Amino acid sequence: MANLGIGIIGAGNISTSYLRLAPLFKGLEVRAVADVNMDAAKARGEEFDVRAQSVDDLLASKDLDVVINLTIPDAHYAVTKRILEAGKHAYSEKPLVLTLEQGVNLRDLAKAKGLAVGCAPDTFLGGAHQQARAALDEGRVGQITAGSAAVLNHGMEHWHPNPDFFFLPGAGPMLDLGPYYVADLINFLGPVARVGALTSSAQAERRISNGPRDGETVPVKTPTNIHALLEFHSGATITLSTSWDVWHHKRNHFELYGTEGTLYVPDPNFFGGTVEIGGKDGSLTELPPWDHPFGVPNQEHGDRGPLANYRTAGLADMVAALQEGRDARCSLERTLHGVEVMTACLKSGETGQFVTLTTTCTRPAALSPAEARALLR
Repeated sequence: MANLGIGIIGAGNISTSYLRLAPLFKGLEVRAVADVNMDAAKARGEEFDVRAQSVDDLLASKDLDVVINLTIPDAHYAVTKRILEAGKHAYSEKPLVLTLEQGVNLRDLAKAKGLAVGCAPDTFLGGAHQQARAALDEGRVGQITAGSAAVLNHGMEHWHPNPDFFFLPGAGPMLDLGPYYVADLINFLGPVARVGALTSSAQAERRISNGPRDGETVPVKTPTNIHALLEFHSGATITLSTSWDVWHHKRNHFELYGTEGTLYVPDPNFFGGTVEIGGKDGSLTELPPWDHPFGVPNQEHGDRGPLANYRTAGLADMVAALQEGRDARCSLERTLHGVEVMTACLKSGETGQFVTLTTTCTRPAALSPAEARALLR
């Protein structure tokens, strides 16, 4: 596989993951990083031995084929549009856009220019989630009829030194963390038909308790407590709870209830974890670790110990798809559907009505251990 030149716009914290992990994958050669803050771009460039450029110069660079958009969510649409207008393929951090209209505009522009757009999250390509997918596809729990997914904690102001954007429209727990759960649900069950939700916020402002702004407050301008019901075209009904108003809970991250048993899926925010199956007889079986390269721990994560982190796998799959003439797993089609699922949940919370979705998508192809290994150098 020939290397494609990769540029990065946005030199914030998340850029370190892409710069550190991209060398693991075939076909990727990160050559440049840009930021509106040139000092930040230079610092990141020096750290990872890539050239630092202005955004304009990066977009004009002839040795770059794909540009990764790592800007703040409110800038995702405008920056990805500029990437496409510059004649380059785009890969964005989640969420791709903040409205369905923006996503449709990008889809139309990409199609007109013959370019690809991909988007995180790619954690559903992780070893644990693909093992759960295989168990589901093998019929080990029968037909999924219902399920529960939950991401519940008390927000970002306790650890992030500048958490303001987390509490503005375009973020909140649904659009910030919901993409991991929605992408995994599409991986398991395919597209959603309609949604209904209740939304609220427990606080009008949040107090920062970390870093130089310790003690400052930031306003809350988007719901921080969203409880949704998703009806899938498959017939399954899933409750999805995303909240930053919870101090403690005992809910599992992910449970899928089938006609022959229950599938317990680990945290979709991570690539690895333990998959369990509950049987009709009341038994609970922990599946042995799968021989999948994207489930192998490769990074320390504080109190949680070593975890598997293969962010950039979705980009590597997109680059491989471009060269092989196939559908990318983190495709614009699925990302756009996921955006509508999440924004429809927020709309339902505002209107008190169920929302029928206008987009659809296919399930992504499963990623077997052999296919995953083929993406690695």
